[in-house]
Amino acid sequence: MEDLPTWRTARRTELLAARQACSAQQRAHWSAAIMAHLRAALPAVRGLVIGCYVPFRGEPDLRALFDEWRAAGADTALPVVKGRGLAMEFRSWWPGCPVVKGAFSLPMPYGTPLVTPQVVLMPPVGFDDEGFRLGYGGGYFDRTLAALQPAPLKIGVAFELSRTVSIQPQAYDIPMDFIITESAVHERRDGRLLRLVGEADIGRAVAAHRLRRAAAHDTSREPASSPCYATQFEQDS
Repeated sequence: MEDLPTWRTARRTELLAARQACSAQQRAHWSAAIMAHLRAALPAVRGLVIGCYVPFRGEPDLRALFDEWRAAGADTALPVVKGRGLAMEFRSWWPGCPVVKGAFSLPMPYGTPLVTPQVVLMPPVGFDDEGFRLGYGGGYFDRTLAALQPAPLKIGVAFELSRTVSIQPQAYDIPMDFIITESAVHERRDGRLLRLVGEADIGRAVAAHRLRRAAAHDTSREPASSPCYATQFEQDS
């Protein structure tokens, strides 16, 4: 096999091309299915701080759900790139808040409160059968997830066509807790992705993850709070 960076670059190019080759209508249909799974996975979001994203290069567009979560009492935030080789930080984002253009010309909140999300949604370029994600190659999310304390619930959101057998994970790669596609919710358990069947399975799995984290950390601290408005920018086609 060729060296890892060369292989990952080639695989990333293939997966991006496959995703962007799909029609906007097809991606919208799949995105709606992913949102339905997320509603089942996170039925009670009041008080949660959720790290979100602005869709880019044909990623699942979940902005309607982000707005629903805000209306239901969740606080949402966007990641902010601080510099090459550094972990990102999350800042509040709400309707009309100040933003600047960041990497790939994506919006980043400017001067809004720093927050610590309990849930982070990530749209990988690809994901594998062990729950690892292939990103755009900058390593920002891996550094960020390693730095966040307490560790958030890590949810990858992707289309099934982004699945690959293995991304050849390295020591610095951090697996997701769940991968949600248009077809199903997959939980990472014992180093493999397990397809969950129904809403009861999803709810139990998410609740179990949250309880394990609560037991591992000081739960007396107050959660951070942040609003967000996820339709402020148009999706990249």
